[in-house]
Amino acid sequence: MKLLADFFPIVLFFVAYKFFNLYVATAVAIVVSAIQVGIYWLRYHKLDRMQLTTLILIAVLGGATLLLHNEIYIKWKPSILNWAFAFFFLASHFIGKKPLIQRLMEKNIILSSSIWIRLNLSWVSFFTLMGFLNLYVIYHFSTDAWVNFKLFGMLGLTLLFIMIQAVYLARHVDPHKQPKI
Repeated sequence: MKLLADFFPIVLFFVAYKFFNLYVATAVAIVVSAIQVGIYWLRYHKLDRMQLTTLILIAVLGGATLLLHNEIYIKWKPSILNWAFAFFFLASHFIGKKPLIQRLMEKNIILSSSIWIRLNLSWVSFFTLMGFLNLYVIYHFSTDAWVNFKLFGMLGLTLLFIMIQAVYLARHVDPHKQPKI
């Protein structure tokens, strides 16, 4: 459910782009991201790091897009965000005692440390690849194609990656050792 909520600003960006233009879509994405962070704060009295990171990037790069009237800044946001996530997942191997993916998922699943490490590194690879794939689309296709890729391509590839990962995890999970949910 949270994954879908995190894609909500992207969906509204897409709708605003289709009805108006990239600049209106950028403004919509900034406002919706700010509202999303605000609602999360009001509900849980804390900030979600992913939403906050996204808000900061969209405010800075989206703001630059609007102020300078240059669409390249907002187009770079997915690459920078994906690379930031890749950095955090990679850095977690050296900071703290557990990989980031383990910290996020260990209440729901029990795995060996080697599997957690592989899983975490697969996310590093995925986020890195997605950043470069976004750049490829930016510089080789139209803005219309990029907007479609941003919603359908990135969402589709993320869901495909999660499904592949689920298949991988199914081979390594001992159902008798899992926490009761």
